[in-house]
Amino acid sequence: MQEQNYGNHKRLHPLFHFIGFPLALITWIASIVYFIMTISWVSFFAVIAATSLIITFFLTRLYATKLQDRIIRNEENFRHYMLTGDTLDPRLTASQVVALRFAGDAEFPALCKKAAKENLQPADIKKAIKQWRADEHRV
Repeated sequence: MQEQNYGNHKRLHPLFHFIGFPLALITWIASIVYFIMTISWVSFFAVIAATSLIITFFLTRLYATKLQDRIIRNEENFRHYMLTGDTLDPRLTASQVVALRFAGDAEFPALCKKAAKENLQPADIKKAIKQWRADEHRV
């Protein structure tokens, strides 16, 4: 397995990103075209069903990532406590903590302080990491 770093840490799930969502989007567009061409109750309900499918796809992804972010915040707060004896700075946003999870233990506390003090963007935090800590279990 290739070592994870800033350039390759993003994860795409082929079944979700390249098959499921495009099929749902095509179905939604086709249902709208069908509704315009043959205005009827059946075509109207086809649009409603396809819209429900799109909403389900978005909410499924949103709920999974929100839950993952909450878990990461708890894990990183505990890791910070184990390394420093103190909890994370409350000024750190969820997206900053999610980015900080990639920092190795040696640089994690200092990078947390820097991120809170300078209000670093998540991309800047990831670029500042020297010792990358892979996260292979993300959604």
